[in-house]
Amino acid sequence: MNNTDILARLTECGIPCDELLAARIARYHELLLDWNTRMDLTAVTDEAEMLDRHYVDSLMPLREGITFSGSLIDVGTGAGFPGLPLAMACPDLSVTLMDAQQKRLTFLQAVIDDLQLTNVTLVHARAEDGGHNSAWRGKFDWAVARAVAPLPVLCEYLLPFVKTGGHALCWKGPALDDELTAGRRAAHLLEAKLRDPIRLVIPGRDWDHRLLMMDKTGGTPQKYPRKAGTPSKAPLGV
Repeated sequence: MNNTDILARLTECGIPCDELLAARIARYHELLLDWNTRMDLTAVTDEAEMLDRHYVDSLMPLREGITFSGSLIDVGTGAGFPGLPLAMACPDLSVTLMDAQQKRLTFLQAVIDDLQLTNVTLVHARAEDGGHNSAWRGKFDWAVARAVAPLPVLCEYLLPFVKTGGHALCWKGPALDDELTAGRRAAHLLEAKLRDPIRLVIPGRDWDHRLLMMDKTGGTPQKYPRKAGTPSKAPLGV
């Protein structure tokens, strides 16, 4: 996968892209392939599918007219999706990548150093713990997550990080249909409202991918997030 392939595919998908972004993604991809031989960063190995599933999908909000500004935290970032591609595409955006596994952050630091990205910070923490830390609680304009958890759990993971008037954004699949009712209840408890989902159409793919945005309407009650492991065992709104 080279710069030309990446530039052509992002352009075909309607995502704003220039030579610099394409070059950065290409180098990120090289590092991901290398490190993936030593640790489990991605199960997807087909080049064309990796381009669409990781990079195109992460950047689809830009095609949908979503404008990121200020600060963003990617909770449970894994190999850096969607936060790192967004940081590359939006150099004025301050991006924090949070993950509970230090080995993933070691990989991400190698990418940041290699590409000399100055707008990215790494945090080693579980979402439940980070959401109570005064350094991060209620500090971000955006909180995002991709392929992390069911919607009611995501609400509790993401919304404590978001300042009033900010937004949470989730990348979801077809399971969203069954999660919306409980998700709305969870969001209400956490002082947020759900918008209508946006269906993502990627040319040549029949994937059922959607974006779901939440608007933060007030301060999250101090008891949330609950202690580590509780949100997934006893989801809010269910």
